[in-house]
Amino acid sequence: MITFTPEQEEFRKSVARFVDTEVAPAAQALDERGEFPAALMRRIGELGWLGLRYPEKYGGADADMTTYCLLAEELARGSLSVAAAAGMQSLMGTHFIYTYGDDALRERYLVPALRGELVATFAMTEPNAGSDVANLATRAERRGDRWVLRGTKTWVTNAPVADVLTVAAKTSGERGMKNIALFLLDRRTMRGITLGKPIDKMAVRASATGEILLDDVEVPHAYLLGGEQGGAEKIGGILAEIRIMTAALSVGLARAAYEAALAYSRERVAFGKPIGEHQAIGFKLADMLAGIHAAALMTYQAAGRLDAGRPVAREAAMAKLVASETAVKVTDEAARIFASYGLAMEYPVQRYFRDARFLLPGGGTSEILRLVIGRELDWDRGTAFC
Repeated sequence: MITFTPEQEEFRKSVARFVDTEVAPAAQALDERGEFPAALMRRIGELGWLGLRYPEKYGGADADMTTYCLLAEELARGSLSVAAAAGMQSLMGTHFIYTYGDDALRERYLVPALRGELVATFAMTEPNAGSDVANLATRAERRGDRWVLRGTKTWVTNAPVADVLTVAAKTSGERGMKNIALFLLDRRTMRGITLGKPIDKMAVRASATGEILLDDVEVPHAYLLGGEQGGAEKIGGILAEIRIMTAALSVGLARAAYEAALAYSRERVAFGKPIGEHQAIGFKLADMLAGIHAAALMTYQAAGRLDAGRPVAREAAMAKLVASETAVKVTDEAARIFASYGLAMEYPVQRYFRDARFLLPGGGTSEILRLVIGRELDWDRGTAFC
């Protein structure tokens, strides 16, 4: 059973109103133009929602993961592109600055990022290193009181518009994950940071994605976040949050597709009655709704475990696996209910269908997640189902 506090219920209603009045009406045009939602990002920052998970002294709200998931779910219901950009800004793009940066870095970068005044991102993936973190090729060499970085990052969310980047790089040439470090780069002031070509995607088209080319970028030692080693563990430290957030995004997108299909099934008449009254369509809608409920239960159970300080690696992986696969299935069924109109750009169901594919790799592919879950099997501990 999912229970929310009165404050959480009010928060969801506030975000839902914002989504209905400002996000959803802009979603179609943003997608068609492939335009980064700069104005909406500033609004989300002004509302204080980019800082939900951070202390009040930095403009945050000290909110828990459950509240953060409510934000992610509702934003995704209106536009997965907007939700993805906000998720990168409010979690991966700022987490390492807050956790490992000094007060000067927090004031210079974290505070304005949480206000939506600059765009932050996290760059780890490379052309030959995605899930295989040990294969990172980006190098960082110590030269006096500075580090020099060179390498290529790809599939970086917010890259074409990012002001600051947290970059994963190796501090030695040894293969493995021990020698990975995290560096904060300021694209506005540091030379050698070049934008590669933007990646033209079929999904989340308004969430800008691209390459970052690093050519002998000099980085002050103070911008090394958390030491010369242990970057893989630092990244792993927020994987559960990333996966739970992605599960919430999946639930929000699935809800949007279901609601669109339900409304259409009541309007479209065939053989003398609305198509939703035909068993073939009614069964589809029933399965869609049941899948969304199951995904939501798993998502908020995982969030609740994280908030309670309980082990959550397995539950986060399961929630992300089930929720993202459910979003793909629900958006596919929604497009089938629309039939030929599911192909028409005038209906948002085609966007939901496309956007669902974005959810599969983020936080780990379904195949990687199954590996994680398999390693966490423990039927003897008595808590396998709670």
